[in-house]
Amino acid sequence: MKISYYPGCTVKTSAKNLENSALPLLGMFDIQTEELDDWYCCGVTFSQSADNLMYQLAPIRTLVKAKESGNKRLLTLCDMCYNTLKRSSLVVKNDPEKQQTIRDFMYLEKTEFKGDEIEIIHILSLLREIGAEEIKKRISRKVNNLKVAPYYGCMILRPREIAIDSAEDPRLMENILNTLGIETVDYPFRSDCCTSYQIVNEPEIVKAHTKKLVNSIKKRGGDIIVLSCPLCHFNIDEIQKQIAEEDESFETIPVLYFTQLLALLVGIDPNVNDFSLHYIDPRPVLERKGLL
Repeated sequence: MKISYYPGCTVKTSAKNLENSALPLLGMFDIQTEELDDWYCCGVTFSQSADNLMYQLAPIRTLVKAKESGNKRLLTLCDMCYNTLKRSSLVVKNDPEKQQTIRDFMYLEKTEFKGDEIEIIHILSLLREIGAEEIKKRISRKVNNLKVAPYYGCMILRPREIAIDSAEDPRLMENILNTLGIETVDYPFRSDCCTSYQIVNEPEIVKAHTKKLVNSIKKRGGDIIVLSCPLCHFNIDEIQKQIAEEDESFETIPVLYFTQLLALLVGIDPNVNDFSLHYIDPRPVLERKGLL
């Protein structure tokens, strides 16, 4: 199966290990990703102003390019890219007047986009489609009592019209991991916002949230956190290092992308994970649990 692929900016810079683990993983299930020839930053966050249509141009222009690719589906790995592209497509689909205004702004584009021509799909949704049983057939490593804490954050669960799972009790990652024979940690903050860009001007808020999150997982015996959002990864991974420097009693926990864990389980070259990009080195835990 061929599917168009939108990487976004972060996946090509600080989150290369997300892409480098995800694409080979999909290849094992005969999914061929075709990166868009011409793509743009998604805009990072969806506009908080309903009438700020200029903010919609970047994501809509990318969706125009996706339509021109000839594929009906567009894959995203980044949660924020998914949220922005999906919500922008709904703006165009549900409001003909705004659709026309955006089209007028983009008069140099030869292709029109009406909002319903492209299905935007997140990597976790695609893995759910592949099916846990199919993934299980490819498992080549047996782990030693690994306890995993899935973290969803907010961007793939809110608002409701774009959610890939329940915002109150998401189970997508748990269902896959449990089928693979891996124990998951149930804790109360799985779908909380990671505090997003508060890291820029209110770092203490981020530290407090990350400390609460990590302590909750450690209390329940968790070994690693898995997620899919690069911003969540930064706010949980990098901030732990800062907390540990300030509080000697704080116990850190490694943070991996969900695709990194699956890539290890199915025997893909561990080098694709580039653990040098991690602030909390996951290798000691992964070695102890039989994954390296």
